[in-house]
Amino acid sequence: MAMDKQQDPLLRRPLYLYDLPPEILNSLVPKPDAGLPVQAEEASTDSAPSRDRSPGPAGSESSLGSQACSLCGLSFVTVQEQKGHLKTDLHYYNLKQKLNGLRPVSEAEFEKLVAENDVSISGSDASDSEDEEDEASRRDTTLSALLKKQASLAEKRTTGDGDEDDEPTKKKRKRGMGQPPLLWFDSPRLPDNTYFGIYRAMFTAEELDKEDAIVEAIKQRQLPPISMPKTAKDGNAVPPAYNGKHIFLCMIGGGHFAAMVVCLAPKQSKHGSVGPLNREAVVLAHKTFHRYTTRRKQGGSQSANDNAKGAAHSAGSSLRRYNEQALVEDVRGLLKDWKTLIDTSDLLFIRATGATNRRTLFGPYDDQVIRANDPRIRGFPFSTRRATQNELMRSFIELTRLKVKEIHPEAASAATDEGGKAPKPKSEPKPSAPRLTEEEETAIMHTNQIQSMIRRSKLPALLSYLTTNSLPADFVFQPADSQPNHHAPTALHLAAAQNSAALVTGLLTRAKADPTIPSPEGKTPFDLAGTRATRDAFRVARAELGESAWDWDAARVPGPLTREEAERRTERERREEQEKEDQRRKAEEERLRVEGLRVNDNNSNKSGGRKGGVLGSGLAPRTAEERRLEETRGLTPEQRMRLERERRARAAEERIRRMQGGG
Repeated sequence: MAMDKQQDPLLRRPLYLYDLPPEILNSLVPKPDAGLPVQAEEASTDSAPSRDRSPGPAGSESSLGSQACSLCGLSFVTVQEQKGHLKTDLHYYNLKQKLNGLRPVSEAEFEKLVAENDVSISGSDASDSEDEEDEASRRDTTLSALLKKQASLAEKRTTGDGDEDDEPTKKKRKRGMGQPPLLWFDSPRLPDNTYFGIYRAMFTAEELDKEDAIVEAIKQRQLPPISMPKTAKDGNAVPPAYNGKHIFLCMIGGGHFAAMVVCLAPKQSKHGSVGPLNREAVVLAHKTFHRYTTRRKQGGSQSANDNAKGAAHSAGSSLRRYNEQALVEDVRGLLKDWKTLIDTSDLLFIRATGATNRRTLFGPYDDQVIRANDPRIRGFPFSTRRATQNELMRSFIELTRLKVKEIHPEAASAATDEGGKAPKPKSEPKPSAPRLTEEEETAIMHTNQIQSMIRRSKLPALLSYLTTNSLPADFVFQPADSQPNHHAPTALHLAAAQNSAALVTGLLTRAKADPTIPSPEGKTPFDLAGTRATRDAFRVARAELGESAWDWDAARVPGPLTREEAERRTERERREEQEKEDQRRKAEEERLRVEGLRVNDNNSNKSGGRKGGVLGSGLAPRTAEERRLEETRGLTPEQRMRLERERRARAAEERIRRMQGGG
């Protein structure tokens, strides 16, 4: 690659179609195989709102380098969008078509097929669990209905009954071979084999007719930043008639409706000196409606079920019918309120799947706002989810942002060899975990057993396990590259790190563990000992085993220490600690006594010389629990445990003395 695109400041931020930097705008050149100019027959209009959905069932070279579905002829910007498409009804239907030896259909053709069967299929938000539960049942209903009708039409054509439909079918087949959704452009500001992509739906058919007109159309779309007043938070307050360029986006399906009018000129940020990085989109108006109209876990709308099986008389069906009518009235009322903004919009992006949803928008009805044959109408040339305000804003950003993709020449040549089909994107295989040998599995099993016994301080069990399995005391834990085993690779290292003096003594004197083995960090077992008792265990072992047993200096173990000396020092330290504790307790008791006297004196003075004193001050006598709490006040948890053990021992001695005296 000639240069890294991350090094170019212009490519570090998103590029907005209507506010491109002059350096990029003046250097755009259509890619030679971008699919321009468009054939007149392919650019012919259709009365359906999704007539400009450009992807067709067959891929083309212009879609190379992006995530694509060669079966449906769709291109995607991200891998997540491509994965989402693989779960759609369109993809499943085209798979059925391929298995039956028939040609796939485009997204526009599939929507018309669904509309003719009056089957409701709507996108679902990733956070809606109910729609996810309905997805399988809706897909089965849709595919079954379409395949049954297809089989019926094929039988009629075979018998000669459907001759009158042959001509429309041929026309549909020609229109179905649409162009890829993205137009690709080259620029000297881009690295080698990297191109800009712009959605074809953002241009008119006249602008797509000539290759030299498309770049001029992009230049004419550049708009200076503007300052707009803030609209109401609920989106209901429609601003006065706006003469600037703006587009209308609308989605309806499954009882969910969302609409938005967005200004194409970017809003000037507060920090104008920073540049286009802080420019934002201006939403002139937005509104959403959500009604319970779909039959949960059964798929389809209530009206579609009524048309197929007759009117149901349940409470749920009545509620769904009422909500369907209310949704129609809400949507049409909103479109009437927004008529000025819709009539002046440059483009109308609409997703309305199913005959019921299409009748809601396109009528016919009185004071109709949107006409099905409006040349400004476009479909969304990518997969969409549930109709929400966030989804509309995501779609707007997707439509108006330039895509930067890398297209390798070898991929293009491979597509040409395969008849022009877009290559299936290859995901890098995940590195599989190396298979362990039998010896490695056995070593890991021994490691887990030994470490478990060390953590539970089971010295006899540990020594027996090492003897039974003929393992050396210096057995190295596996896998050696794990963090715990890297810090403490042997049993002696782990015992020292656990501050288990008994285990250290047993491993050194009975198992003959080597104290000179360093860990990968360069530490010997003695270096990991954290208490005096554990360090003394190493010195006692040095005295008992002798200087010739190991190189104790290399093990960093200090001079030898006999067991008697170690025990005397331990006992001396215990007595010193006990004396300090006794002194601290006496001082604490004296402080409490003085404070108690002071409190009693104050109470006596306040009571006006009433009978009292230390015991007669009127205070309630303390309970045994209160006395125990006062005794342990200020002690550490270890000291409290030691005090409790001593108290229990004295109580047990008192009980034994009384039993002996009574006997």
